[in-house]
Amino acid sequence: MSISKKIAVLFLISFVLMSIIGFWIDNINSKRIDDLIKEKYLKIANELLLNIDNKSKIDELLKKYQLKPLNSIKKQNEILYEKTHTFGFVSIQKESFEDEFILHINFLDEHLILKTPDEQNINDKLQLNALIFLDIFILILTFAYILKLLYPLKSITKEIENFSHGNLSSRINITSNDEIGTLAKTFNSMASTLENLITTREELLRDIGHELRTPIAKGKFALEKIDDFSQKELLKKIFKDLETLTNELLELEKLNSSKLHFSTFSAETLILEALSKLYINDESNIQLYIKEDFRITGDLHYLCLALKNIIDNALKYATCLPVTIEATAHSICVSNHGNPLVKELEHYLKPFTQERQERDGFGLGLSIVNKVMHKHQFHLSYAFQNHQNHFTLFFVKKM
Repeated sequence: MSISKKIAVLFLISFVLMSIIGFWIDNINSKRIDDLIKEKYLKIANELLLNIDNKSKIDELLKKYQLKPLNSIKKQNEILYEKTHTFGFVSIQKESFEDEFILHINFLDEHLILKTPDEQNINDKLQLNALIFLDIFILILTFAYILKLLYPLKSITKEIENFSHGNLSSRINITSNDEIGTLAKTFNSMASTLENLITTREELLRDIGHELRTPIAKGKFALEKIDDFSQKELLKKIFKDLETLTNELLELEKLNSSKLHFSTFSAETLILEALSKLYINDESNIQLYIKEDFRITGDLHYLCLALKNIIDNALKYATCLPVTIEATAHSICVSNHGNPLVKELEHYLKPFTQERQERDGFGLGLSIVNKVMHKHQFHLSYAFQNHQNHFTLFFVKKM
């Protein structure tokens, strides 16, 4: 879960709790105030009821308690208290959204409808409610401000991902003076340094590759002038090995920095492209079974190179032919009859690692396969069953 989602969850929990607490406090205060008001005006109502036939006393009480006579009562008033007596009744009512109360006193033919002054208790309650709503409003503002502070992290994450995928020119355009701005500046500085190092290394490798190919080509040309057949074949093999090593080293280095060019193609296309890059004199040395021709999204060139290396190793290390290639659900398995690997697969995924030193090659094949699969987030597995080595390429991204 992202930081923004975690903060949103915490905000919702805080908002709900604060709303519940505010509602609960409001109910308690309302009940407490209503009880106090009812008790206060019930005494006043009883005093008025006892003196209802004494007009001067009534006027004195009205002045004392600041009560104002009314002509009528609204039907929608909330009744807080009502009690019927032998010759009349007493009622205490409250108008909606008002701070005053209504006293309705009836005795025989006498009616008193009186309006009370504003109650300070109710004003205090409204102030308390206003403070609660202010707290909620501040909570919302705080949540919005935190999201604003964290928003640049999305841009930082995106640019770091782009950089990790090979876009060395990715930079973070944030100029704030806080910790996030410092992080952006530090990343930009690091990215510039790495870009310069990688660019310099690529240029150096290209120069080395060019300089190596030139003497190799000259050496091959000079070989044609040598008459001694045995010396000529030995030198041919030496130059061929040098050329192969140069090409594999350059290809391995390209994988570290080059961007993948994604397209969608079938498993059959990948297998046929890989086979076309191999020099197979006898087609019966390969048995192909496409049980499920699934779709693959990736760089056809590099995936083809990886599968070619697996097939080439299978042919090279087989004790007897044919080599089997089988395509099933999202995987291609290359199997051969041969001896099992002496060590774990991870050992052979390192550069210049071979099962047997007397074999042709330089131990870069599986290292290239591993890098190609890793860049695609696919994976390679190995198993030895029924006297056969099974190397399987899985074209499903690892979780």
